Parts: sequence; structure tokens; C-alpha cells
Amino acid sequence: MDFGPDHPGQNIDLRPQRAPRWMRRLINGVDGVYHHRDVRSVDARGRTTPRPADQSAAVLMLFSGADHLQADPPEDAAVLLTHRSPSMRSHSGQIAFPGGRIDPTDLSPVDAALREAWEETGLDRTTVTPVATLEPVHIRASGYPVHPVLGHWHTPGEVGVASPAEADDVFPAYLSDLADPRNRLMVGWAGWTGPAFTINDYLVWGFTAGLLSGLLHQAGWERPWDRETTLDLQDTLAKSRNDEPRYSEPDNRVRFLR
Repeated sequence: MDFGPDHPGQNIDLRPQRAPRWMRRLINGVDGVYHHRDVRSVDARGRTTPRPADQSAAVLMLFSGADHLQADPPEDAAVLLTHRSPSMRSHSGQIAFPGGRIDPTDLSPVDAALREAWEETGLDRTTVTPVATLEPVHIRASGYPVHPVLGHWHTPGEVGVASPAEADDVFPAYLSDLADPRNRLMVGWAGWTGPAFTINDYLVWGFTAGLLSGLLHQAGWERPWDRETTLDLQDTLAKSRNDEPRYSEPDNRVRFLR
């Protein structure tokens, strides 16, 4: 696909007042997302050596869905996700939010998240309203701080695979599917357990699933689901189309949790 140019430094101010009504409960309580147990399960603060600020990253949690009079999301409300290329050196085959390392030229985590989304998916940043940022989450395996940026895609446009070396699939995950108890599960490996989702035959787990679970809860979109049964992560991944490496292999342990 032939996408237009990015506009670095533009559209980076947070404008929560322009969010649709169905996102406002989430935005008003966004500070509580970090403290949800599923986000804390993927945060390494206090468990690994903190990394310097120049090794931080940002991700864009981009929600689409028109504004309407109700407080509940519209039927087509969705969040944009990517499938990281199985050939990547780290976090290969995982489902992720668009995002990556904050560059010295980025003016803020919002600027970095929008730039990375453009590089990976061709997203036009002028079609996005940045509405909130979350407290940084430190990746469990590395300690790297990741700044989650919450945005509303007020004018959805064309996106797709803009950088095949980074992501080989870009797709909307509908909130109705994410909240469906049939698509929710707990997975565990090597003493760790956390929430997961099944979407489009992919398994969403780790950092991305923890944030999604916290967001669903804080926004009031969560439905009761089975948190008591924990499935083996390796077996569950083998049944998915993620094409992730086996995390029991020593070389892959450091890439465990994205």
C-alpha cells in the first residue's frame, strides 16, 4: 500500500474533551487502569533493574467507533492491533498495539506512538484524537518502560501492512469480541499467569492482553468470564496462528513477555 507522509510533532496534545461519550468513563478513570491486577501482572516495576529513559517506548491504543448518545460503545467499536512478524528478533509472532522505541527527535510519547503507528500501519495521525496517557508499564522481561497512549480514531482511514519486517497483519479487534467471555481465558507459563484473548485465531497475551483487560474493566465493558481455569501458554499458542517461538527454549526466555 502507498501511504501518505507522516507529520512529526503535530497533533500531540491530549484532548480528552473531544472523546466520544462511550469512552469518557475510561478516560475519567484512566489512572486506575495501571493498578488493575491484569496490568500489574505484566509490569516489572520493583522486579527488574529500571532502564534509562532513552530506552523507553510508546504504544498507541487506538479506539474507533462514532460518538452517539449512549454511554455504551457502538457495535462497530474496535481497537487497532498488529501481528508482529515471526521473523523479528524480539516479541516475534505476538499480537501488539502499534508502537516502538521513543526516538530522540520525538517530542513526547504521544508523538512517538503516532510516528510508530504510521511506520507500521500507515496511520494518518491527523485522523486521531489523543485523549489520555497511562502511567508507564515496565516490560517484565527487560524492565523497559512503555508509555501507553490512548486515542480515538475520529476519522478512520486506510491502514495496512506498511513495514512487513515489523508487522505482517493489521486488524481491528472489536470490543464486543474482546468482551465476549468465550474469547477470554487465563494462560500460564514458568510460574507466571495472566489474561489472554482469542481473536481471529490469534492469541493475545502478555503486555497487550494485560492492558486490554485493564481497559475493559475500567471502562465498564467487561463481562463475567472464567478466571479460575489456567491453560498452558505453550499448548494454547500451538493452537493459534501466532507462529511464536517456544518460550521454553533458553534463547527465547528474555523475549517472554511483551
